[in-house]
Amino acid sequence: MVRNDHHYYGKETEAALRNFPFSVPLVHHELIQGIILVKRSAARAALAAKLLDRARAQAIVRASEEALAGKLDDQFVIPSFQGGAGTSMHMNVNEVLAARGTELLSRGKSSRKIIIHPNDHVNICQSTNDVVPSALKIAALRETDEVLRSADLAVAALEKKAREFGKIKKLGRTHLQDAVPITLGAEFAAYAELIKRDRQRIVGVIPYFYELNLGGSAVGNGVNVSPRFKMALYRDLRKSLKLPFRPAKDLASQTMSATDFCALSSAFVMLTLDLSKIANDLRLLSSGPRGGIGEIRITPLQAGSSIMPGKVNPVLLEALNQLHFFVMGNDLAIREAAQAAQLELSVMTPIIADHLLVSATLIAEVMAQAARQCFSLINADPKRCEELLERSTAYATSLAPRLGYDAVASLVHEAVARDISFKKLLLEKKLLTPAELKKLLH
Repeated sequence: MVRNDHHYYGKETEAALRNFPFSVPLVHHELIQGIILVKRSAARAALAAKLLDRARAQAIVRASEEALAGKLDDQFVIPSFQGGAGTSMHMNVNEVLAARGTELLSRGKSSRKIIIHPNDHVNICQSTNDVVPSALKIAALRETDEVLRSADLAVAALEKKAREFGKIKKLGRTHLQDAVPITLGAEFAAYAELIKRDRQRIVGVIPYFYELNLGGSAVGNGVNVSPRFKMALYRDLRKSLKLPFRPAKDLASQTMSATDFCALSSAFVMLTLDLSKIANDLRLLSSGPRGGIGEIRITPLQAGSSIMPGKVNPVLLEALNQLHFFVMGNDLAIREAAQAAQLELSVMTPIIADHLLVSATLIAEVMAQAARQCFSLINADPKRCEELLERSTAYATSLAPRLGYDAVASLVHEAVARDISFKKLLLEKKLLTPAELKKLLH
């Protein structure tokens, strides 16, 4: 189990590499980190429960801390697409920590080598079935923190624009048709509020991620798990990670079901859905530069065409649209994997883990980039806003209470047919004085 010329991992990892020779990314870094965090706390808990001698426990902790610092990253080699509920990735970590821990104990000693075994020592009182889901919750919490920070950046950028554009009157549209007057600032304030609500949905899921099934072992009934170990394990996790982790009320329920992960994934979908809606709107409002709506201007970031000189595309807004498509596809895979759980175990954990963490990582990165390089740099064209508003029939609704719906509808049709402004038509027909019209429309 000690390091050979190439690696620390052992036979179980090598078997997995033979069985899953797939050209896909490796297991997500945060999930590996989550497993290592569990292993570090488990070694301390095993020492506290007198299940592991001090030398081995300390060596496992030291090896874990090296791994957490990134010194062993090249040893975690399992592809993200794998069978076995995560046993392959789990054993990869067990073997690396065991071999590195053994190496640490052997340095400078001429006496008989103390061996650390990946199953007997690193995996003491544990199972893939409680370690991997718990590690995924730890990893998801870390990635979700980044999502929330990026959401805050997006909200701040949109709220700043809402204040900046607060007095710019423009045409509101429904069904892509002229509706009623609004302000550009109100539109941007509404966008910010959408993301705030999406953020709240994500935060609402987080408490479920503090409930782990660690200590449940293979099927949630705690086979081969010392009660003292279990208590010490949760105590160490709370202390070291500064998060309120606790055993789930029913460990078996959290071993057989992955719906907590589905809940977070669904909340991610709602966030990206609103981001895509916002992107759609901003693409429409910035369409042009001469042949579109053109009420706002998106800062050009790169050439938009290899054949059309000077063309610029809203590339980050398109990235937000594609982010939603991507996350929605991942969500479908997560839900299908969760429903495929069989009896005592949710066996499709690897694809749930990969798709959830990849979604979270990409959401955080794309949203932050859009906030900095798009939302924050949007400019308004007040003259264009005023032009389109004045040419529209948006003021008609304000006159309906005074003149009646049918009469105003006839005026709207006449204004469109004659291609004159609605206000000009009202004054022409002397239905209102200029002063009355100004007061009413204000």
